[in-house]
Amino acid sequence: MPDVTPETARPDSAPCHAGPPGTRCANCGQPLPQPCPAFCGHCGQETRLRPPTVLEMLQQFGGAYLSTEGALWRTLRLLLLRPGELTVQYLRGRRRHYVLPLRLYLTVSVLVLLLMRTVAQVDVKVGEPPADTPRVPNVQLRLGAGEAGMKDGAFYCQRLPAWMCSNLQQRLDLAPQALARQVGTLGERFLGNIGAAMFVLLPSFALWLQLAYRNRRLHYTEHLVFALHLHAFWFAMLGLMLTGWGWLIALAMLAVPVYAWLALGRVYRDRRWVRALRVLAIGLAQGLALLLATTVLALFTLLV
Repeated sequence: MPDVTPETARPDSAPCHAGPPGTRCANCGQPLPQPCPAFCGHCGQETRLRPPTVLEMLQQFGGAYLSTEGALWRTLRLLLLRPGELTVQYLRGRRRHYVLPLRLYLTVSVLVLLLMRTVAQVDVKVGEPPADTPRVPNVQLRLGAGEAGMKDGAFYCQRLPAWMCSNLQQRLDLAPQALARQVGTLGERFLGNIGAAMFVLLPSFALWLQLAYRNRRLHYTEHLVFALHLHAFWFAMLGLMLTGWGWLIALAMLAVPVYAWLALGRVYRDRRWVRALRVLAIGLAQGLALLLATTVLALFTLLV
């Protein structure tokens, strides 16, 4: 049952809203005692119903989730100030006191991705066409060690698989106006797909944790909780990097590995030299997964 404050408990001029005249809860249909209480004893809904004011709607929107002492701010304080402690609290069973891991990750990542799409840019070079070949502008696309594009009206593709070169040529062999529109949206499309790529990288990170700490006998989902908390922090640091302030960017970049090191120590409690070996192995595995995901993301952006 929700907390009864003096404002909500005082008698209201509106009678109990009910089915049969004033005797049943409008939400669950349970009988209401007389005199009519402020809340239904079965489901907790208010019994005196009236159209809400704008202020009440804003309070309902925020509620405990956005209040200064609510779960979100309490969770963010613990996430930012005590590396790994949020995971420890979750594994110990203290879960309703904080925002759940997946909800926290989604909240932070969505806000940062929206900010990224607002302020960040992914540029693809599009040059002016030479005077003797006005039909097609120069375009340069880099995919890892490979490179493809249009130069002086001719398509070129180096150090990329043949099937990829064929697909890229079909995408680039367009009229000038269509080519400009195609290239102009690449950056936005790339940023728009980052969130989906992270949903592939995050489970893989939890898998590397399970393999590195298999002697802990933790379930995969428990490693996933740590991965969600850690990636939520990394997204928060990415948000700081997007500010463009040099000192804040340097601080956020330093915080990323330091936080991960401290969080691993608090959650898994291993010796430092063993942790260093595990961090190296996890870093190499996740680096390969990141390279693969980035390549697939770039191809999806270009070819789909």
